Amino acid sequence: MNSYECAEKASEIFVLSDSFIRIKELIDDEASTIDDIADVILLDPALAGTILKLANSSFFNYPGKIDTISKAVLVLGITEVYNLIIAYFTTDAFKSLSADPEYLEAFWEQTVDCALIIKFLGYQLQIPNSERLFILGLLHNLGELIVQQFMPAKVEACYHVSTLELPWQKQKEILNFSYGECSGDLLKLWQLPYSLIEPIRNQDEDNFEYLTIETQLLYVAKRIMLLSHQCKQHAQSALLTDEKIANLNIDQQLISAARNFCDMERLAILAVLNPSAAMIY
Repeated sequence: MNSYECAEKASEIFVLSDSFIRIKELIDDEASTIDDIADVILLDPALAGTILKLANSSFFNYPGKIDTISKAVLVLGITEVYNLIIAYFTTDAFKSLSADPEYLEAFWEQTVDCALIIKFLGYQLQIPNSERLFILGLLHNLGELIVQQFMPAKVEACYHVSTLELPWQKQKEILNFSYGECSGDLLKLWQLPYSLIEPIRNQDEDNFEYLTIETQLLYVAKRIMLLSHQCKQHAQSALLTDEKIANLNIDQQLISAARNFCDMERLAILAVLNPSAAMIY
């Protein structure tokens, strides 16, 4: 299977719920009100609870208490709440994946780390509405779960990279596509916004000239994450050149701070989005 065929087959198994589709319709409808959106969210208690937990977490650092969905939409904004809804239904869709629990724990830890790093970098670099970047990190590697569903042995083969190899290069060698490309294809089939699809599809593109700032930040955040996980034995320069990080005004101090932010916030986010993964801590 090529990337699209793999994603298409996965989209028949990993389905976003009817609640998500209804909420998306309301958000796309300019005539909808905050209360209309809140009413549909409240029909799913687990979704409503997740949104309130995240909205009141240190992740947003809102000074008051957000105790209703309507207030969450009002305070955080429709776009941010929509991103939280995507995060919830994405993790929920993949709960049916049959895989070793330790593998899934490691996958979600790495995914959340990438999401926290890109959010932190965006905030420190004063990118407007930097919280929205979190969803890019959370969705960037769904292609790996797709391949795990259909070809688990190939995921195992892709994981083992020498210090002379890069993960996305190994993926293309074994699969003829990267996890990023497959992730982008699934998001397209799910009809998610292009503003999410484009950075995720191009996360491994080295030429920054035509890339959005979101794509460039995902490129960097993913590599910082990998240096603490799959690519521990690699030199940083093998994944991130000085030119690339300087282009975004990122230095070693900021990279260290991003890693520390991950260590502080990881457990809280895992506990909300993927409680089983949080149990390893």
